[in-house]
Amino acid sequence: MTKEERNLLMIDLTSRLLYGVKVETYWKFEDEKNKTFPVETLTYDMLGYYVGDDEWYFRMHYRPFLRPMSSMTEDERNEYRKLGGVMSYNSEHNTWAMCAFTPEAYDWLNKKMFDYRGLIEKELAVKATEEMYK
Repeated sequence: MTKEERNLLMIDLTSRLLYGVKVETYWKFEDEKNKTFPVETLTYDMLGYYVGDDEWYFRMHYRPFLRPMSSMTEDERNEYRKLGGVMSYNSEHNTWAMCAFTPEAYDWLNKKMFDYRGLIEKELAVKATEEMYK
């Protein structure tokens, strides 16, 4: 994981802490197989191990479970638009383009655990199951 990827992940994780983001935690071992721990809700204490510049800190990784933008329902899209969000669908590429013009719209995306930064595609996040955040 590059420093830029770590920084992007930290920005995303810290913006979701209040909403109970679930993460996959795993340790990187030099001479052993990586060890993955059960899914848990990220806490401020857990992030304390992640913010140091020492290489040791970065052997532990968190990958949040996020919802792809494509999983947003019509009701959710309407709610997002009422908060100042704009979305459009590109049928040629089967993708959504979005923009949030208010802090409330970004907060809503974080609360609903939508991956608006493309972390799933970058393998910095894991696709959440439908039941995970109900």
